Amino acid sequence: MSGIVFRRAREADLPAIVAMLADDELGKLREDTGLPLAQGYLAAFEAIDSDPNQYLAVATEGDAIVGTLQLTFIAGLSRKGALRGQIEAVRVAASHRSKGVGQKMFEWAIDECRARGCILVQLTTDRDRLDAHRFYDRLGFEPSHLGYKLKL
Repeated sequence: MSGIVFRRAREADLPAIVAMLADDELGKLREDTGLPLAQGYLAAFEAIDSDPNQYLAVATEGDAIVGTLQLTFIAGLSRKGALRGQIEAVRVAASHRSKGVGQKMFEWAIDECRARGCILVQLTTDRDRLDAHRFYDRLGFEPSHLGYKLKL
């Protein structure tokens, strides 16, 4: 796994990213991998790509996209005006799971947050993703808060 390289996602990467988002029990119910991709994906990509506080990343090995995640840098007044890093939409391609790619992705993302001056990194995870919870625990994340969502 030493050949993993991280870079900012490009519009041409969207089909691979959406395919990874759809490749699990929860994602297959909410994503649409049909081509051409739904316009919402393109609009979201443009919004993310144009926002300096957003970083949609892909992990590549050679020409293959093997992982993705989104970093959001959140300015806030709490903690004396501290900047936080939020990690979302983490996925590893099925062909590369259980090979250390996820750990490399998190190490990279945490380093990016440090470089931006974040004082903490946070994430949310679906309560049914028990394997992910164990993975986050191993990385040193603590389940310190309870999250709520309101569907609109």
